[in-house]
Amino acid sequence: MSRILDVFEISPIVAAVKDDEGLQKACRSECNVIFILYGTIIDIAKTVDEVIHAGKLPIVHIDLISGLTNKEIAVDFIKENTNASGIISTKPALIKRAGEKELIGIQRSFIIDSIALSNLKKQIEQYRPDAIEIMPGIIPGIINEIKNETNIPVIAGGLLRNKKDILAALEAGADAVSTTSPALWDI
Repeated sequence: MSRILDVFEISPIVAAVKDDEGLQKACRSECNVIFILYGTIIDIAKTVDEVIHAGKLPIVHIDLISGLTNKEIAVDFIKENTNASGIISTKPALIKRAGEKELIGIQRSFIIDSIALSNLKKQIEQYRPDAIEIMPGIIPGIINEIKNETNIPVIAGGLLRNKKDILAALEAGADAVSTTSPALWDI
């Protein structure tokens, strides 16, 4: 966990990329971490290597890679066939498997109501991810609550549209923010 937290302390903006054009911009940005939100089992290793070649930490959103299943074997595939530093997933079992495979595991969670928040807290206790990505990232009160109750790094993602949103998330206790907006990667 300290590895990802150390990186966030240096560079709290995470470039989340959805296509090759975004990847190229992210590789030239000041961001030190890139969330890869696209690809297939055929090209994910090449994409990860591009991120590494740019001197950045590649984290693969495993749920969004075409050709992978939502089973633990998908984590094994990423570990054995790419140089990714970690994964993001909405599936707690995959986060647990990432830890077993010595990959960074980031739990992505959509906080839509109090039930989702309660479920997230239970999952955190059981699976202990390296970090949590909370969506949408514009809910400072929830960021603060999760940060205080879990002592796990929190990433705010989704609906962060400007510098003010990013600063509000960081001031609420987020360790980092992820955004697909290249205009925000270098602020």
